Amino acid sequence: MAKIENEDEATARVEAALYSAGRPLKIEDLIRASGTESRTKTYNILNSIMKKSKSAFKAIEIVTLPDESYVFQLKPEYSSTVKKYASKPVLPKATLKTLSYIAYMQPISSKQLVETRGSGVYSHLKELRQLDFITHQNVGRLKIYSTTEKFQKYFGIQGDVDNLKQRLFSKIRKTATQTNPPSETQVLQKII
Repeated sequence: MAKIENEDEATARVEAALYSAGRPLKIEDLIRASGTESRTKTYNILNSIMKKSKSAFKAIEIVTLPDESYVFQLKPEYSSTVKKYASKPVLPKATLKTLSYIAYMQPISSKQLVETRGSGVYSHLKELRQLDFITHQNVGRLKIYSTTEKFQKYFGIQGDVDNLKQRLFSKIRKTATQTNPPSETQVLQKII
């Protein structure tokens, strides 16, 4: 790729990369996207874009994540407001149910998942691994699944797994007192 000298073009390329990626990008990705071949220039461009976005946008933001990656995202407080306007869900409903079950029950074996979710779970697991939302460890012939840090970042979940489980459990308990309580999966989907 030819080195880009024009700062406006480099800025446009970084904006385009952040907007279209739909996932966090490392600085190395943004350097390649900018075409500047310079870490310093790319950081300066990124900081400029972040400042402009803070003053120009109210519901979207560019965030630096703990692993030093950057993501262009909707502010978490607006996600429930716009959910009905989203054109296509990231995950099919069945796969999302499998993910919410893994999040709640983790660590969980493939055997337990198949017993609970049926044999279709294998395609869900494949998709979730490709998205890097889950990981597994081999224990003998079984695979033990748990969620990843990317899953937590993507769904805006703070804290460790025990904290996540406690939050999920308290939501389930709270809704269980209602006259027509939703299922655990419905609660998990609302949280996620």
